[in-house]
Amino acid sequence: MEEGFEKHEDREEIFSKAVRAGKRTYFFDVKSTKGNDYYLTITESKKRFGDDGKFFYEKHKLFLYKEDFEKFAEGLTEVIAHIKSISPTAENNHSTEIPTAVVADSAKGSSYSDVSFEDLDK
Repeated sequence: MEEGFEKHEDREEIFSKAVRAGKRTYFFDVKSTKGNDYYLTITESKKRFGDDGKFFYEKHKLFLYKEDFEKFAEGLTEVIAHIKSISPTAENNHSTEIPTAVVADSAKGSSYSDVSFEDLDK
């Protein structure tokens, strides 16, 4: 590992939530820093097949730090509302609010669920 870079994967997981959405799964993981501060990782996972026919999971990860939670949530809510307002589908009737209780509860470390990529194959 390069000097000056931390390996984020070894941080303690406080809370984890997996959301299956079509061909993708999103993982929301609350972790703690060495200084006992919390941050969120959002991982998108898609099952792919290689040339040899074997499957693998393609993952993309985003790190979100608590000082950015509010601005991120505001931006996400605004963008979702805009998409729904211009979309001709029936999804326009759904709420665009992000439940803040989820962020608050997860930051407290109220629960933890162990979800692995292999579990999604069942």
